[in-house]
Amino acid sequence: MSAVRIPIFLKYILAWFGMVILAIINGTLRVELYGPLISELTAHQLSTLSALFIFGLYIRVLGRIWPLPSAKLALLIGAAWVCMTIAFEFLFGHYAIGHSWHKLFHDYNLLAGRVWLLVLIWTGIAPYVFYRLRT
Repeated sequence: MSAVRIPIFLKYILAWFGMVILAIINGTLRVELYGPLISELTAHQLSTLSALFIFGLYIRVLGRIWPLPSAKLALLIGAAWVCMTIAFEFLFGHYAIGHSWHKLFHDYNLLAGRVWLLVLIWTGIAPYVFYRLRT
């Protein structure tokens, strides 16, 4: 019996769920470990920084396991991940967790020191960055 070949794009789409798990772990560490010790804004910024690092490691490992064949596919995967992340954040955050739309949009306010947008940017470009570093 031969193994089922899953297209690489689908593998990367499914791998996005691993980033959700990593984000939940990162958020739990923020709430339970260092969040109570520092201001909410500082905890948000530190959590964002750790997410950038953790996602970078994860995406680099994915690139070694499933090397991307083209820059175009790397950019497509990054764009898909950003869309999935935004959809998850707003739909799950609002309808499952019960956060207000105002609270959800607040994390996008760079002028208020909210740097969550950096995670979305990194999520979008990291597949391409690691593709270019490999080629």
